[in-house]
Amino acid sequence: MMSEREKSISASMGVIKMTQHDESAQGKSDAIALPAQVAPSGTLDRLVDTARDYASAAASDNTLKAYAKDWAHFARWCRMRGADPLPPSPELVGLYIADLAAPQGKAMALSVATIERRLSGLVWGYAQRGVPLDRKDRHIARVLAGIRRRHARPPVQKAAIMADDIRAMLATLPHDLRGLRDRAILLIGFAGGLRRAEIVSLDRHKDDIMDSGGWVDILDGGALVTLRGKTGWREVEIGRGSSEQTCPVHALEQWLHFARISFGPVFTGVTRDGRRTREMRLNDKHIARLIKTCVLAAGLRPDLPDADGMKLYSGHSLRAGLASSAEVDERYVQKQLGHASAEMTRRYQRRRDHFRVNLTKAAGL
Repeated sequence: MMSEREKSISASMGVIKMTQHDESAQGKSDAIALPAQVAPSGTLDRLVDTARDYASAAASDNTLKAYAKDWAHFARWCRMRGADPLPPSPELVGLYIADLAAPQGKAMALSVATIERRLSGLVWGYAQRGVPLDRKDRHIARVLAGIRRRHARPPVQKAAIMADDIRAMLATLPHDLRGLRDRAILLIGFAGGLRRAEIVSLDRHKDDIMDSGGWVDILDGGALVTLRGKTGWREVEIGRGSSEQTCPVHALEQWLHFARISFGPVFTGVTRDGRRTREMRLNDKHIARLIKTCVLAAGLRPDLPDADGMKLYSGHSLRAGLASSAEVDERYVQKQLGHASAEMTRRYQRRRDHFRVNLTKAAGL
């Protein structure tokens, strides 16, 4: 018979091996299975597979990948210190996040935001193994509060891509099928204030493909984009522009027409010669690469070395550009970006009239 200590070590090593060799599962819950007292059958087995598919769809692929890496890092940290990740120990997790904030070796200290993300990954990892971790436990909460108090810094914001920047970036694109696609991506992403994952997840019609994140309806007044967001479905109205050269709806229509896309993913790959489309949906990383490439080609930051200039921009630069450029009531920008609060929208506004409302004078001083 194995002792309790041996069982703990065995379980710990099993978790570590599973983390190291089975990250491809990306969060499929092994806890979803038939109860021990229920006899298996073909129907129930299929239901188990269906339930696991739904469980894996509870978060985005990028989130699941990040959580899997967080758990792998924690399991490796435990192994190097002779500790067991199972069962969950708030004291051990408190030591772990303290080491992330002030590492004893040559490793770089992580930001508060990254440490909080790592902690979320651990909560997720323990939940997948049927042993919840209480992040509000005093051994975790007090250490995290101290890390926030001592190391918190204002977030580093990516530069906004403004309307003139978009025009300069569009001028660098080739006049082939790839250029048509990338022109539509930049304009739709900017005018819709869309995240890069939202852009590539769009389908031509509703229910075209199972992994769709939304679809596009092209109307006389513009394009109506229906998106599946974090809190449910929302609609984004993208109106037609003042000229065909910068109209996002016209760019989208041109791409769909010449790419002959009438079904399935809106934005797909293009062959190397730029003449034919592929069936596979673009990866959201293409959006980030496209933005950085066009920023460099357009010379948006000639005052900086190329590498430093490109670091200022990301997929969020399109959303920040819309929030900073649109001269309309803030609530309309908030709705377009899908933010729950006006404060979140203001974080995207790189230029604002901070003293348009003067409460000091309004109070009589």
